Amino acid sequence: MKRQLKYITSVCIWMLAMIQTSCDDSDGYSIGDIAYDWVTIHVESDGIYTFTGDTWGTMYPAASSIWGYKIAEGTRGMLIFNPLFDDYYGYDVGIKPEQLRVFLTKTVEEIDDENENEYADHPAYLREAWIAGGYMNMLFDMKMPLKEKHRVSLVKHADEPAIGDDGYIHLEYRYNTYGDTTDVFNPYTEVVCYNLNTLPLDKAKGIKMKINHAVYGHQTLIFENKNESMPDEAKNLNGSTEEEKDIY
Repeated sequence: MKRQLKYITSVCIWMLAMIQTSCDDSDGYSIGDIAYDWVTIHVESDGIYTFTGDTWGTMYPAASSIWGYKIAEGTRGMLIFNPLFDDYYGYDVGIKPEQLRVFLTKTVEEIDDENENEYADHPAYLREAWIAGGYMNMLFDMKMPLKEKHRVSLVKHADEPAIGDDGYIHLEYRYNTYGDTTDVFNPYTEVVCYNLNTLPLDKAKGIKMKINHAVYGHQTLIFENKNESMPDEAKNLNGSTEEEKDIY
């Protein structure tokens, strides 16, 4: 019995030493290191998720985490995590997830004469917009509604070609308040990410996006960089998850 206990103790000490060796300063990571990244979430099984970060690449939860809600495949979010190992079983990095803020994630929608009124074109308070991870990512402000959720949409006209004569994909950002708007701004920065996988982005010069900006009026924003770095304002976001917001 003593020999068995001694053997088990030796194995535990060896395993602890291996973990400490794998995470010490020589490898660049330690248990206390904290990183963050905007990620696309992948569903591996019920409640088990892996991540593809805009900066860190593919990430696998080497240490398990339990989330209090179910997440759909391809949902975007901000992940706070402890990096543990590089080149972890085919993933770029093995991590210990710490916190996850889930973002409203949508597709590019097609509009025509019959459904255009559903999207409206109300003035929008856009703060940042950039392409990364195959998504158009946006930060914006909004005045709080009384009871109606506001609708935020990235649309393409059905009668326009996939790529315009100028070599760009032409889109519009549409905002519908449904006439339900107070004079009080939501205290948190809102986030929406649009999946661009239905667009021939690799064959185009970029994207030209029209917007009715509440401060600057009607504008056309041009995105030529198809994988931009995260703006500073997107690095530290506070607020609720997508399920609790007043937008859809």
